[in-house]
Amino acid sequence: MKAVIMAGGEGTRLRPLTSNQPKPMLPMANRPMMEHVVKLLSSHGMTDIVVTVAFMPNAIRTYFGDGSELGVRMVYATEESPLGTAGSVLNARDELDERFLVISGDVLTDIDLTAVVDFHERKGALATLALAAVENPLEFGIVITREDGSIDRFLEKPTWGQVFSDTINTGIYVLEPEIFDSIPPHRPADFSGEVFPDVLERGGPLYGYVAEGYWEDVGTTEAYLRAHQDVLDAKVRVDVGGFEIRPGVWVGKGCIIDPTATIEGPAVIADNCSIGANVVLGEYSTLGSNVRVTEGADVRRSVVHDNAYFGPGVRVAGAVIGRSCDLRRGATCEPGSVLGEGCLIGAHAHVRGDVKVYPFKTVETGAVVNSSIVWESRGARSLFGSDGVRGIANVDMSPELVVRLSMAWASTLDRGMTITASRDTSRAARVLKRAFMIGCNAAGVHVEDLEVATVPVTRHHIRSAGNQGGMTVRLARDDPQAVVIRLFDEDGLDLAEGGQRKVERLYHREDFRRVLASQIGDIDFPSRAVEQYTKDMVGAVDLSAARSANMKLVLDLSYGSASFVMPNLLAKLDADVLVVNPYALTSGMMLVDLDVHARQVGDLVRASGAHLGAVIDADGERIVIIDDAGTVLSADQALLALLRLVVETRQDVAVALPVVVSRWAEAICAEAGVPVVFTKMSSASVIEVAASEQVVFAAGQPGAFVWPDFLPAYDAAATLVELVSMLSLTSQPLSKIVDDLPKVFIVHEAVMTPWEQKGMVMRTLVEQLDGQDLVLIDGVKVPAEDGWALVLPDPDDPVTHVWAEGPSEARARARAQQYAVRLRQLLRSGEPGQARTPAGRWRARAEGPDRGGSPGIGFPRAGS
Repeated sequence: MKAVIMAGGEGTRLRPLTSNQPKPMLPMANRPMMEHVVKLLSSHGMTDIVVTVAFMPNAIRTYFGDGSELGVRMVYATEESPLGTAGSVLNARDELDERFLVISGDVLTDIDLTAVVDFHERKGALATLALAAVENPLEFGIVITREDGSIDRFLEKPTWGQVFSDTINTGIYVLEPEIFDSIPPHRPADFSGEVFPDVLERGGPLYGYVAEGYWEDVGTTEAYLRAHQDVLDAKVRVDVGGFEIRPGVWVGKGCIIDPTATIEGPAVIADNCSIGANVVLGEYSTLGSNVRVTEGADVRRSVVHDNAYFGPGVRVAGAVIGRSCDLRRGATCEPGSVLGEGCLIGAHAHVRGDVKVYPFKTVETGAVVNSSIVWESRGARSLFGSDGVRGIANVDMSPELVVRLSMAWASTLDRGMTITASRDTSRAARVLKRAFMIGCNAAGVHVEDLEVATVPVTRHHIRSAGNQGGMTVRLARDDPQAVVIRLFDEDGLDLAEGGQRKVERLYHREDFRRVLASQIGDIDFPSRAVEQYTKDMVGAVDLSAARSANMKLVLDLSYGSASFVMPNLLAKLDADVLVVNPYALTSGMMLVDLDVHARQVGDLVRASGAHLGAVIDADGERIVIIDDAGTVLSADQALLALLRLVVETRQDVAVALPVVVSRWAEAICAEAGVPVVFTKMSSASVIEVAASEQVVFAAGQPGAFVWPDFLPAYDAAATLVELVSMLSLTSQPLSKIVDDLPKVFIVHEAVMTPWEQKGMVMRTLVEQLDGQDLVLIDGVKVPAEDGWALVLPDPDDPVTHVWAEGPSEARARARAQQYAVRLRQLLRSGEPGQARTPAGRWRARAEGPDRGGSPGIGFPRAGS
């Protein structure tokens, strides 16, 4: 016996889940609903199936093919325009020359189809309708039958005053081919609204069979969630898949579940999911394939489709999360909320109950979304952030994306040129670097692969080898799940904004250069990059005094790539060195807390009587300094101490400092007659100024220092060598220099600011401060006799930063809070409520929690 699956519906009530996939393909317990229907038909011996398709037919054809993988034969009948239920079956008439069964491809049911067919045959019916008793029949067509099962009448969408029965039409029919004579051709027609009433009026043998078993229309989000709960409660017989590790909990193959995670169940976890530490997977939760739920997330009574990512602390309850959605740290989805495919929910954003976010929308950090986001198009997210191209490994930052990125960048270079590539020790960086090199080669660019190397070594090799550019890929400092790809120009400097925009244009247009097979680039492995780096550094720094000083050092290399550099360099210092964590280890590197390691080094300095201690970060760019008394220097102390040494040991010099440095830094330079070039806070700006101006020292983010005489870039190894050299020249212990430094009190506040209001806030602030001596190098800096305040919008997040310095912590905090309050007042004076931009990005109007600060510079992702 043949069967017809009607699979042409759009499922409009289930949008946004069905915005870009037909309703029969919507996952039900991690399988398309139509697959459950096919298996039901097959279990009743109906293996010859005709599928009527209309909306996005290729999605169904591609998944099911000819049906052989499911043990059936499937053919397709396509509706060029909507034909209704009866019209679509008539459209497949050529395949239906015998009795056949009709069923919807978007219902969940385990009705005994064989019993329906047997009833039909016993009654000699032209058409038999499978009926089901439901609690609320108002949304369905009621069918009233006589005692023998023959149909008396139909009631379509009745009111309660018309409800004389609770048996409704399930859309499952057994039909004889003669039914085609009752279907009008060449126009839309429905069985329940036209064909069956006409047959009944003519006295045709029309019967209804009240079937036993489960049936759910799955027409709304509520029904979709309810159907999943019924599957988990075993109210309907379907193939769930996976292993039932305990009653009601199914786990697919390849899953990784942390021992501290709690799975309350009933729950379904599909193949290759990752459940992190302290995750709570509550009752009635369904996770699709390749879902990653990270530390501390809480998921309850929700359905999550394939390839979704939940950041730390995410809270989801009673929601449906579409395929490939990305929920960042602390995001929340309330009951009834629905996210379409590919949505990005920013950190600490809040999606209220019953809100629907349509596919590929972005909800910005800290936003509170109170109404559905439907029509707005998603603006193209900027590829480059303040620290490069950044994303969650294998989520945002996939090998496919990296190949496209590398081809876009390589297309801006001359064919046949060479670039330098490096990475840290992590597997994620290794995979993505290989993908990047493949893209460069495909665009006709050669690659010199340093393999594992620090960022300074990579920059130096670009310059020394005369290459046209370079790249490095590394784990992000603040998130071991994220990676950052940084691109450099021919001088080893960060790719300028103009170059970034050019790469983004090519990337989004996919306008890549594809060379002939004979022109594909090659990969080489230079053998002496570290040696050349060491040689050039030693040549740029006078180490004669340091070699005769017999200094004793304690170093922590943070399990990073600096362990490949420091042995050669330390050999040139003739110092007595104790090195801890002196080898590369990804698992150790990911767990490094620089503050904790610095305190441990301080203990070793005191115990060993060393002259100096230092912790070098895994990338080789930042350094934490410990003096001979074992005191860990703060970022401000380190900067002021280095400045004091520079002005005492160098003649006719200039220094470059970001606008957020302490007023004492400027005072030290002014006392010594050393000019200061102030820069923006972004690393790129600091390095660019250091390379172009006649400066010998520049400071950027905490612990990041530049020595342009050797390399115009952040370099922890160079800082260590320069510090040893200057201490040897001054014959002063570092602790004495630190003790003589003034105390610094800098406080930071952050105010949630919608993107579209940042410009208004800054413009109004400048107008209000008219007449004051403002510094407008980066943001708005307001000098005062005993300090200053700096207001600066964040380049990556909907946040405005406030830094303030004062003669005491209390005065500094009061000054910072004064400007933070002023910003909040400006925000309240703008448009109330939620802000929406043409790009479809929704952000809160300061509804998210403000992030307070603590003393010290502590630049939070500073940008240009």
